[in-house]
Amino acid sequence: QVQLAESGGGLVQAGDSLRLSCAASGRTLSASTMGWFRQAPGKERTFVAFIRWSTGSTRYADSVKGRTTISRDNGKNTLYLEVNNLKPEDTGVYYCAAGAGLGLPSELLQRPSRYSYWGQGTQVTVSS
Repeated sequence: QVQLAESGGGLVQAGDSLRLSCAASGRTLSASTMGWFRQAPGKERTFVAFIRWSTGSTRYADSVKGRTTISRDNGKNTLYLEVNNLKPEDTGVYYCAAGAGLGLPSELLQRPSRYSYWGQGTQVTVSS
């Protein structure tokens, strides 16, 4: 079992930067892929980024590529998401996810159904 707890959300202005954190506890994450997803009001949960915990390899959604960095701290068992130049369309609840297999193709790791564990989410609101 893995417990995930996100933090760092809030109300920001367009153009600002934000760093989200996800503290993980429980099972080791070394054999897992972790990801960030977001859900806007009335919309489905969508992929933002993932990182394969043991290798550090990453993938980003096109909508955030070039202004977003996903990273992890092995010692702290913590996942991060830094988003720069925030836009109003970045608004939503951001969820941390874990438990997806390391060997899965990148296309499958962008699907929420591939993750076994989820945090409670943290709200990010970007005003224009």
